Amino acid sequence: MKPLKRKDYEARLKPLQLELAAMARWASHCGARIVVVVEGRDTAGKGGAIGAITEHLNPRQCRVVALPKPSEREATQWYFQRYIAHLPAAGEIVLFDRSWYNRAGVEKVMGYCTDEQYQRFLQQAPVFERGITDDGILLFKYWLCVDQARQEERFAERADEPLKSWKLSPIDLKAREKYADYTAAREAMLKATHTANAPWTLVDFNDQRVGRLTMIRDLLDRLPDTRVPVEPLGLPPLRGKLHKERYGVLKPIKPQRGG
Repeated sequence: MKPLKRKDYEARLKPLQLELAAMARWASHCGARIVVVVEGRDTAGKGGAIGAITEHLNPRQCRVVALPKPSEREATQWYFQRYIAHLPAAGEIVLFDRSWYNRAGVEKVMGYCTDEQYQRFLQQAPVFERGITDDGILLFKYWLCVDQARQEERFAERADEPLKSWKLSPIDLKAREKYADYTAAREAMLKATHTANAPWTLVDFNDQRVGRLTMIRDLLDRLPDTRVPVEPLGLPPLRGKLHKERYGVLKPIKPQRGG
């Protein structure tokens, strides 16, 4: 199948983004709390998918959470503790660009956690998420799928493109050799954490544009009817003269001599 052309992609994306804006108004109107977890392999397209969702939403209402490596103090906390502070209040939408599922993926495969910590995570994650959803938070979990051949193409593109080189880390290079290990870790994660109250949705992201459209459509379809009447504000005419802004070229400030 040929990749979706940019022009066709943008034409299909715009009406979805209008629906996302309506969803945000609905969340604000009724006080809904929405969490979207976006997970997947390196190069799958998590950042692009999140960007397509948030592009035209108010950043004060819709937040993206991408936590760095835990501090020494955070490493001694209950594993889920630092994520709790980022959960939404009424009317807010939070998208996790990677989430507590780091432990089931990169930490497990790369040996950054003990087997005891990993097994405890698989036991506690469904309980943690049950607490979230029981309290009324709408939780959506997406895994973005990409074949190894496509992943290699994207790694090569990052290596050759200076503006994308920041996306390629030493950990990514090590992870290239562990595609099968990541597959096994993902399957174990799905088996333990795919529950009725917090199911996973797997989306094909070999074509990232098609993947974004599919993911957004699924998210919108799984929300309640989000139509809220919108009263147009309109712009009444200003009274009096319009004022001009003063501007000009500033001269450089000469450094002062002496003390």
